[in-house]
Amino acid sequence: MVTSNHQVSTMLAHEAGELLVRVRSELSADDATTLRATGDRRSHDLLMSRLAELRPDDAVLSEEGSDDPVRLESDRVWIVDPLDGTREFSEPPRTDWAVHVALWERGQLVAGAVALPALGVTLGTDPAPATPARPTGRLRVVASRTRPGPAADAVTAALDATLVPMGSAGAKAMAVVRGEAEIYAHTGGQYEWDSAAPVAVARAAGLHASRIDGTALEYNQPDVYLPDLLICRPELATRCIEALRGCG
Repeated sequence: MVTSNHQVSTMLAHEAGELLVRVRSELSADDATTLRATGDRRSHDLLMSRLAELRPDDAVLSEEGSDDPVRLESDRVWIVDPLDGTREFSEPPRTDWAVHVALWERGQLVAGAVALPALGVTLGTDPAPATPARPTGRLRVVASRTRPGPAADAVTAALDATLVPMGSAGAKAMAVVRGEAEIYAHTGGQYEWDSAAPVAVARAAGLHASRIDGTALEYNQPDVYLPDLLICRPELATRCIEALRGCG
């Protein structure tokens, strides 16, 4: 029986991910526009339906839904991205796309999950992923495969790291959670649904997550735009923040 918010977030991210895998197999990748639109819509509809069933009194902020201002007066808001990385989703067999489901409650992210459906992996806040082992080789910085940006470049140069191109925000954040990289530094803008669930999972795994200047990430705001993000191993946070001065 599903009871906890951690269970709800993990279950729904997993269910939406399974749906997206089916959509990807049913539709032709030759029509990328239809594939992206169908994936976004069907995953959004599933998440909205399941949240209405399981948490009917909570507000929802979804990338694919209309922004209902009632959320600003709500104590509990689910922040979801039904398909993070639509470009990668529409390019089989790429695996760097995700589903995000997070719960914000009275100012804090209290539960969350990120599904990596093409890998058959869903990571949640309880049980939390194990903290990745400390790296022994050269540090790795994940960045957008199409537009890495000044933050990734600055950290890569300052820490003599290797730049690793990757797709969606969720995939990049989970690469750090899974120990496939040590740093994810982003400028150029995101929205709350891009980072809420990845940040919740990263923090549960013992990682650092903040704005690039070290200040707190705030969610369920009137303006849902978040300019930048830093997720990294905690012992690297100070060095990363120093390297990122002037990048915002």
